[in-house]
Amino acid sequence: MVIDMKELLEVMDKLLSPEGCPWDREQTHESLTRYMIEETYETIDAIKENDMDKLREELGDLLLQVVFHSKLAENKSFFTFDDVVKTVTEKMISRHPHVFSNMNLSTSDDVMQNWEEFKKKEGKKTTLEGIPNTLPALMRAEKMQTKASRVGFDWPDVNGAVEKVIEEAKELSQANNEDEIIEETGDLLFAVVNIARMKNVDPEKALQRCNDKFLRRFNYIEQKIKANGNSLTDATLQDMDFLWDEAKTNGL
Repeated sequence: MVIDMKELLEVMDKLLSPEGCPWDREQTHESLTRYMIEETYETIDAIKENDMDKLREELGDLLLQVVFHSKLAENKSFFTFDDVVKTVTEKMISRHPHVFSNMNLSTSDDVMQNWEEFKKKEGKKTTLEGIPNTLPALMRAEKMQTKASRVGFDWPDVNGAVEKVIEEAKELSQANNEDEIIEETGDLLFAVVNIARMKNVDPEKALQRCNDKFLRRFNYIEQKIKANGNSLTDATLQDMDFLWDEAKTNGL
């Protein structure tokens, strides 16, 4: 059986019709936002797990979100799914003149250096324009720093970024009121992202890797304590520290 985009679009039309699904008909662009986010992260999980069957399914769920939003817009005469496809196709062609025209860009660095120029030709007015406010904070910080770096606003080397982290950590330790603590915490995190970026490390990925490590080791602590017939609330900090080091020694 051959299935194409036309059939998926027809399914969405049916769901949004008066005879369709009551839940689907109640949705708006705003109400669907959470599902777009959820499907994106589920797709990322499938990639991290290297599960191709799961990835196929999650990509379909993500595509459904694009179709859903497109159909909602079409029903109010804003744009259609075909308009979405046409826009992204034209964008990819215009931003890859080294592929579809005669510009010579031989390396990835060359492409990234010219990327902002491509965007400016499309109407972008400022260097940091277009970075979503709703990105995870570490990712947003890294993107802003990277774009600023491309126009020369950067440390000469990583040593300056390291010194900035030390400076911000000291200022955080000396902060007294809530506003100062919040501001200095943000400054410290932003400075750490700078080091990660200059070391070619994805800060979001690095923190998630640390989160996973913490989860493994803390689960080990809890399992060991429960195996002895106790609960976490019964254990002392010294007990948990000992088991943490044991988990670390065991390679967790």
